Amino acid sequence: MDAYLNIVSKRDVRRYTDVPIPDEVLTRILQAGRATGSARNRQQWEMVIVRNQQTLARLAETVSAPDNLRGCAAAVAVVLKGQSLWDGGRMAQNLMLAAWSQGIGTCPNTPVKADECNAILGINADASVLTILSLGYPAEPVPRATDPDALLERIDRKPLDELTRYLD
Repeated sequence: MDAYLNIVSKRDVRRYTDVPIPDEVLTRILQAGRATGSARNRQQWEMVIVRNQQTLARLAETVSAPDNLRGCAAAVAVVLKGQSLWDGGRMAQNLMLAAWSQGIGTCPNTPVKADECNAILGINADASVLTILSLGYPAEPVPRATDPDALLERIDRKPLDELTRYLD
């Protein structure tokens, strides 16, 4: 898929089928996370992958939108080992876009019970979970557009002229 089309067509998916994600597809998504650039190439992060449904159910009780984790095929926790929020956001976006290009839907979740979340994921006190991405094949059909301009006309976003200013 064209990178621009992948970006403008990406939508959060909150309900998934029970079809597992093949290992090679998940590895491709994780490699996109691994390839993310970071300030001074510090790479102060790790990805914790959860596929076990019982663990996902327990983890769901620690985030702001628990239903997103219930029933997903896998979750990826983006864990930061320093104050690199920017880099962690870049990694999360790469993971979500790579997943979307493979037909996998995602949705970010914010941990609200950090201590519980960390305990389930085996995270030490020197690290923190930035977000937990649910992954799975969408339960409802997601139209795959081929015309980015038509897509941009339909999405509920502020017009570009309200978000931009040019300085001469």
